[in-house]
Amino acid sequence: MAEDKKKQKQLNIELSEEIAEGIYSNLAIISHSQSEFILDFIRLVPNVPKAKVKSRVILSPQHAKRLMKALHDNIKKFETQHGPIKDNNQAPLPPMNFTPTAQA
Repeated sequence: MAEDKKKQKQLNIELSEEIAEGIYSNLAIISHSQSEFILDFIRLVPNVPKAKVKSRVILSPQHAKRLMKALHDNIKKFETQHGPIKDNNQAPLPPMNFTPTAQA
């Protein structure tokens, strides 16, 4: 009986080759409304004054909170295994000209 329940709860996740390659980001901008959180992932290149959003993820507030908890848990596990992650205290980013082009 327990095995039947386990099989019913199993989730098969498909990962395409293109998505599996991932997208590198060294900046994330997070904004929110009453009903959603928007995470824009950006790649800044040195000496290039313009950057584009490479990926956008839209989450419900509940899922954003679960993501925050999961990320916190994974960072703790990483630091236990590899030592503390150093914060480089980098200089502030240049002012950003980020103007949304659409509203919901």
